[in-house]
Amino acid sequence: MMKKLFAEFFGTFWLVFGGCGSAVLAAGFPELGIGFVGVSLAFGLTVMTMAYAVGGISGGHFNPAVSLGLAIGNRFSWGELAPYWVAQVLGSFVAAGTLFLIASGTPDFSAGGFASNGYGDLSPGGYSMASALIIEIVLTAGFLIVILGATSPKAPAGFAPIAIGLALTLIHLISIPVTNTSVNPARSTSVAFYAETAAVPQLWLFWVAPLLGAAIGALVWKVLLASDESGDSGASESD
Repeated sequence: MMKKLFAEFFGTFWLVFGGCGSAVLAAGFPELGIGFVGVSLAFGLTVMTMAYAVGGISGGHFNPAVSLGLAIGNRFSWGELAPYWVAQVLGSFVAAGTLFLIASGTPDFSAGGFASNGYGDLSPGGYSMASALIIEIVLTAGFLIVILGATSPKAPAGFAPIAIGLALTLIHLISIPVTNTSVNPARSTSVAFYAETAAVPQLWLFWVAPLLGAAIGALVWKVLLASDESGDSGASESD
């Protein structure tokens, strides 16, 4: 069990450090900034690389919403859900703290939003709370359907991390202007505490919407899409 939890800790660390780090350190760099397309790709690459690296140990969730959806989809033990959530949140906080130490090494450093999520005044495009709630639910539901489908026994073996990583890239390309993209409560929580904005009071949405979306996605897969999965190993790779 400890190996599983450390795999989730390190995988979530990598996701937050790589994904949020690309936004904080590289996205707005003069003349060489990677922009939101580069940030989207960075998030997808973090999940894909860690799914291949440690997915065989823990299933490669790196996301409390994914763990919940996999439990609802009968791919994950309910008894391991709480320990996975703790490991994921801790990994996220260590990543955010490490990123803050690096980013604050410049004389003109300002944390600003620090890659946090938000709606209203904290939305990159000024989108409302309702818009943020809907898009986070819909995209997390779609993400779970991709994960459950890509890791199904009938899916081509070995390609799940690629499909899941590309799905997360697509999700960011769609929703960075709306919420700066969460679909992951752990990712949202840690950076909010380093932001110089009102990101913390808005955190509730970035727990409620991804968890609800994950539950919806898992139920849609179970009821409408899944075939006989009796041969499933129970493992999955994801964000």
